[in-house]
Amino acid sequence: MASPFSGVLQLTDLDDFIGPSQECIKPIKVEKKPGNAAAKIRIEDDGSYFQINQDGGSQKLEKAKITLNDCLACSGCVTSAESVLITQQSHKEVYKILKENKAEVPSQQKLVVVSVSPQSRASLAARFNLSIQETAQKLTAFFKQLGVHHVFDTTFSRNFSLLESQREFIQRFKRQKEEKKALPMLASACPGWICYAEKTHGSFIIPYISSTKSPQQVMGSLVKNHFAQEKNVKPSQICHVTVMPCYDKKLEASRQDFFNQEYETRDVDCVITTGEVLQMLEQEGISLCDVEPSPLDTLFSSVVEEEPYGHKGGGSGGYLEHIFRHAAQELFGVHVDEITYKPLKNKDFQEVTLEKDGKVLLQFALAYGFRNIQNLVQKLKRGRCSYHYVEVMACPSGCLNGGGQIRAEGEPSKVLLQRVEQLYDTARTETPEGNAGVEQLYEHWLGGRDSAKAKQALHTQYLAVEKMNTALNIKW
Repeated sequence: MASPFSGVLQLTDLDDFIGPSQECIKPIKVEKKPGNAAAKIRIEDDGSYFQINQDGGSQKLEKAKITLNDCLACSGCVTSAESVLITQQSHKEVYKILKENKAEVPSQQKLVVVSVSPQSRASLAARFNLSIQETAQKLTAFFKQLGVHHVFDTTFSRNFSLLESQREFIQRFKRQKEEKKALPMLASACPGWICYAEKTHGSFIIPYISSTKSPQQVMGSLVKNHFAQEKNVKPSQICHVTVMPCYDKKLEASRQDFFNQEYETRDVDCVITTGEVLQMLEQEGISLCDVEPSPLDTLFSSVVEEEPYGHKGGGSGGYLEHIFRHAAQELFGVHVDEITYKPLKNKDFQEVTLEKDGKVLLQFALAYGFRNIQNLVQKLKRGRCSYHYVEVMACPSGCLNGGGQIRAEGEPSKVLLQRVEQLYDTARTETPEGNAGVEQLYEHWLGGRDSAKAKQALHTQYLAVEKMNTALNIKW
């Protein structure tokens, strides 16, 4: 089975994507009984296990299941067997939720919210030859026909990610002389990169990584906190589904950091990919073109007159460009209008430099794909990294080329990717600072930019995962 996860998780020294083995289990506690005899286990043809007791009787043993959360806590592998790992992260789970909801009386139903990424929207637009606006309206209608109550756009939550990233960079830049690992600041929006960093380079690399949450997880905070308050329901009474361009986002949603202990609910309950949305359309026997458009939900949207908005700076969110422009103005009083990229060894490793009077003031870079990420890490380890900020993404060509996007049929993949990029760029752009809704939420929901509530809702932390000495780490 071809792996749907990012190349960073497949090609590292973690021995990723092996088939499930006897090592790849979550241990089940077995009650010990008096006696010195070793326990005997019988394996039936259907794969079930029985423990043979001393009196000749047998006891069926509970079957262990692996969740994505168990997988994140293990430094061995991320297995490619979705049937084992992703038991609650698929479009089948969405159908299950909607079916259970319809069976309940209205007062007991959950509020189902779907948040769609702009990258997924662009991929669907390319697949069905629609505009970005048409795709947004028809996708909203499709989900609501299935029983979803609200459909939001994660472009809105990305405003927070961009603003918090720029603030964090300015703070790090100002304390770089006192703090050795303040710079370079490395982007944190890509979960494939984060998983690789935690498991492979651990405590060395983590101090460099931004603490700002990704747009998906900021949206999780918005939906399960602010939106729940607005609707006067508990966070656990909302089912939050996101549509994302990569499978790694399923790993991100499963992190323990994004679990609300008080209400026993995740900020994002289920992640489905763009390709899985296409499967849902095919299962319903309809084309997105044939769906009647529906008005867009504007509570958590960057929308003006039914037209979705985006951000400048490429299909991975525009982190580099936004932070570069802001830092140039804030730190050096230089207004940057056009940004010029300098390609290095390949198009997925490029530099952007701010110079004044022959002196380099800022040097940023983007590093996409495993090869370039490895080169970046080696530069850091050798003390030869001159960058102040790096936009790191696991997939070559960034998020628009994520593993969960719709694959090409009957045409070169490069041609499809170019069309997706062109459609993505047709969205009118806005600056996060210019969004009035974002400013209102900072003040009324979070109590200001520097509040403890803002830090909790918009930031997270990363931890090194120690390697385990198991057969999974053997080099053959």
